[in-house]
Amino acid sequence: MDYRKAGVDIEAGYKSVELMKEHVKGTMRPEVLGGLGGFSGAFSLKEIQKMEHPVLLSGTDGVGTKLKLAFLLDKHDTIGIDCVAMCVNDVACAGGEPLFFLDYIACGKNYPKKIAEIVKGVAEGCKQAGAALIGGETAEHPGLMPEDEYDLAGFAVGVAEEKELITGEHIQPGDILIGIASSGVHSNGFSLVRKVFEMTAQSLHTYYDELGTTLGEALLAPTRIYVKALKSVKEAGVTVKGCSHITGGGFYENIPRMLPEGIRAVVKKDSYEVPAVFRLLQSRGQITDEMMYNTYNMGLGMVLAVSPDDKERVMEALRAAGEVSYEVGCCEAGEKGVTIC
Repeated sequence: MDYRKAGVDIEAGYKSVELMKEHVKGTMRPEVLGGLGGFSGAFSLKEIQKMEHPVLLSGTDGVGTKLKLAFLLDKHDTIGIDCVAMCVNDVACAGGEPLFFLDYIACGKNYPKKIAEIVKGVAEGCKQAGAALIGGETAEHPGLMPEDEYDLAGFAVGVAEEKELITGEHIQPGDILIGIASSGVHSNGFSLVRKVFEMTAQSLHTYYDELGTTLGEALLAPTRIYVKALKSVKEAGVTVKGCSHITGGGFYENIPRMLPEGIRAVVKKDSYEVPAVFRLLQSRGQITDEMMYNTYNMGLGMVLAVSPDDKERVMEALRAAGEVSYEVGCCEAGEKGVTIC
């Protein structure tokens, strides 16, 4: 008896690391010390020391049951972008610059090419965020997970000047809400998606005219990363008063997280066109408006609260960063929460 016969292939692990090295190399920042394969990732704080009052920010998350679609479609090169996005968007939402990222892949069996494809997506996400992929772990779990399945999670560490943190404490009545377009469903609500649509390869390969693509392609579209967009707004000299990353819990849970007591956000549903994938999902599943806005991003991946005087500068900065944005509402005096009308 040996470890391979017990279900763990150490050689496959070595092969996975070799295949992923080229992808990881493209994410490096000058602050990274050493190479891939050490017991820990090292990141120099020399540049951070030049900041007045640096604050470290962190975010951790996984991809959730969206992974089931990747399994069915046997497509694994974008799911890593989702993992990175869920973490770095949270860091950026607080006003931080993501510095580095680590991932964790648990699998039933280590297929080196599949693992390398997953990490390829993680590396692409890190490039989009400007973060270094400085380490990770691939754990083979025979008997605990099916051989052809895996789980993916990660965490990001970022930094911000304390005075530049986005806390929401200065939001006041009259401030406006600007929504930044999402790339689709992102990485939340897939347990409901999988109840609405039949989860088979045939169903996911079905083309829908209203989507302009297959169902699988629309649903598997990777989560948009907003790090550079928020950096562009900052460089335009605008103070973002509040920022909400619209993830699990949709509008009702996430928008209030950026609000101070005594402020209510009002979002107007007709201020932008809800993407076709959400309309199809709602129609097929006979889902109420309230449940849709309590589960999905409905086409807005980030919502910013800014002074009305800054509206044009914000929207121009977002356009320059390649984003589509809309004025979607405002802030009013009232009980902390959100009204969608």
